[in-house]
Amino acid sequence: MQLALAPMEGLVDNILRDVLTRVGGIDWCVTEFIRVSDRALPPSSFLKLAPELANGSQTRSGTPLHVQLLGSEPNLLGDSAAVACELGAPVIDLNFGCPAKTVNRSRGGAVLLNEPELLHAIVSQVRRDTPSHVPVTAKMRLGYASPSSAMDCARALAEGGAERIVVHARTKLDGYKPPAHWEWVARVQDVVKVPVYANGEIWTVEDWQRCREISGAAHFMLGRGLVSRPDLALQIAAAAQGQAITPMEWEQVVPMLQDFWGQATAKLSPRYAPGRLKQWVAMLTRTYPRAVALFSALRKETDCARIDALLGLTEPALA
Repeated sequence: MQLALAPMEGLVDNILRDVLTRVGGIDWCVTEFIRVSDRALPPSSFLKLAPELANGSQTRSGTPLHVQLLGSEPNLLGDSAAVACELGAPVIDLNFGCPAKTVNRSRGGAVLLNEPELLHAIVSQVRRDTPSHVPVTAKMRLGYASPSSAMDCARALAEGGAERIVVHARTKLDGYKPPAHWEWVARVQDVVKVPVYANGEIWTVEDWQRCREISGAAHFMLGRGLVSRPDLALQIAAAAQGQAITPMEWEQVVPMLQDFWGQATAKLSPRYAPGRLKQWVAMLTRTYPRAVALFSALRKETDCARIDALLGLTEPALA
């Protein structure tokens, strides 16, 4: 069984990838989407969003990093993929799942699920332009407005050369509203011979067990569930072996937040670093009651020194 950390634009950047993959249980992770619009991208564009490329394309824990591209022009995507491979990308992933309106308006992400022929053309071109030893993979939703074309899209991707397909089990119009329609993952797997990963609404071990039963999937991609519960992959991996582990306590999460904040303040300006921390703490409130109090204290705070104190980096210590 493979467990992957999902590519979530604006959330799972190289800092959070580093912190989460060091918890363990994650077999590989993916960059935020790297947009290709009017030209093939230079190396600097990749190194900005995927600095791990300079470290063997892996996080500090040794977790492999795959590079995800988003766009609609086959030749530009192929040329950009070739640059990423020269920088050491071990896998090129293609985004056909982003539901953001701004992305879809510029012919990127899930809107392309209305054009299976274009999906095939993109994957085929990227496959031709990348070394044969570098897998080309894809992430899709069930469709734009309905899942009626899901199988056609999956066939187009697989026949174009995608060696793996991750299916976020909702349409674009579904957004992130529950439920995820895991039964459609099984239908997609029925029409393609490549591995199909299930993604969407896996927040707990119990969710994973139900997803596995309904989807029939052998592999899974974890997104918001893993960000909200950093040891979710470890818990699932243990459950798959018939074992149980003690869930991570809040006291174990606090050092991770301190690490994240230290990296964020080193990388980002004081204007933006607090927002990134608040974003993650807000998601942790789903799992940890004590994160609620921290988020309340952080919510309107913009002073980095006072945030240091709230995190226990200076007095008074975080309770």
